[in-house]
Amino acid sequence: MTDTTHDEPTPPAPNTQNIPSTRPEHTPATEAPTASAATAHTAETETGDASRPLNVAILGAGRIAQSMARTLTMMSADARYASLVTPYAVASRSAAKARAFAQQFGLRTSFGSYRGMLADPDVDLVYIATPHPLHAEQAIACMRAGKHVLVEKPFAVNVDEAQRMLDVSSATNRFCGEAMWTRFMPSRLVIDRAVTSGRIGAITSVAADLSYPMTHKKRLTDPNLAGGALLDVGVYPLNFIDMVVGDREITKIVTSMTPLPTGVDAQNATTLYFDDGTMANATSSMMCASERAGHIRGTNGYIDCENINNVSAVDVYAADHTLLDHIDVPAQLTGYEYEVAAAVRAIRAGRRDCIEMLHADTLRMLALTDTLRAQWGLRYPFEPDPR
Repeated sequence: MTDTTHDEPTPPAPNTQNIPSTRPEHTPATEAPTASAATAHTAETETGDASRPLNVAILGAGRIAQSMARTLTMMSADARYASLVTPYAVASRSAAKARAFAQQFGLRTSFGSYRGMLADPDVDLVYIATPHPLHAEQAIACMRAGKHVLVEKPFAVNVDEAQRMLDVSSATNRFCGEAMWTRFMPSRLVIDRAVTSGRIGAITSVAADLSYPMTHKKRLTDPNLAGGALLDVGVYPLNFIDMVVGDREITKIVTSMTPLPTGVDAQNATTLYFDDGTMANATSSMMCASERAGHIRGTNGYIDCENINNVSAVDVYAADHTLLDHIDVPAQLTGYEYEVAAAVRAIRAGRRDCIEMLHADTLRMLALTDTLRAQWGLRYPFEPDPR
């Protein structure tokens, strides 16, 4: 996924009014479902045929939404995934845009408002593909309407938003997962096996970078939309490190960033020091291109991962730089299918999160990005003043 742009136009601040009350295009002219309607749908979902494919709706019609729509269409035609999902609907504030989107990707219906999608009892799972500041309120609205949600990264802008989302997930017993796609890909298991094989010895340091020239994209330069490199591309190096190192105590953080004139981070660099002596370096930028590599270094060798945003190959080297192993990652549909399949399986199992991306993982990573922004002095205009 080399383009993370969500190009749906957005209002300046996230709140419940961002879900308009205009009528849905293909559903009866109803308001959002009542508690009894949502409860009825919940009971039907939980007690019905567990093998029934879930109807997936996409909230937003930008580029990531298009990638997900292509994925769902491919999954529905693939014997490995056809029993999991049905590409069902798209919701946008523009009825014309939603209609064209649905026709392009073969979705069954479209909604000219988000409220229309919430009112449809046939929607089981909503993939939220809108800009960062809207994720929390939209996910909460979906869960209160009886829908499960898979939220594009970043799950929320800060840990307080995320906790509100998870509180609603608990209260409604709805699945609420973060679509950090690298956590779900087969490459994660490939890397884990290479690390635990012992061939490179004990891990001493990790480094990861993801950078793309993206300053021309207004969303990424706008503080009102939680712009900046960190939440868009910087989360990938941090998650790469976290997957390798695990939930260890961070004893020290050294971090800095270069701001754009708007105040958001154009590029940043962070060194994490862990309690066992391991060090990790994470860098990201929206000003330049990079090799997008991940490096895992041990006492007896090292591992190089090609493109941490969607790892295509893993090379294992001895300390003398002899190539010990080259592992190509299995072919994929688009890469999004793994997070969707994991979400459906978690829902069928009665879980509110995926084992690949636990709620604890989401909260830990957002706490880290909150800490980095606090050290940089970067607070988005819609965030409350620090307590």
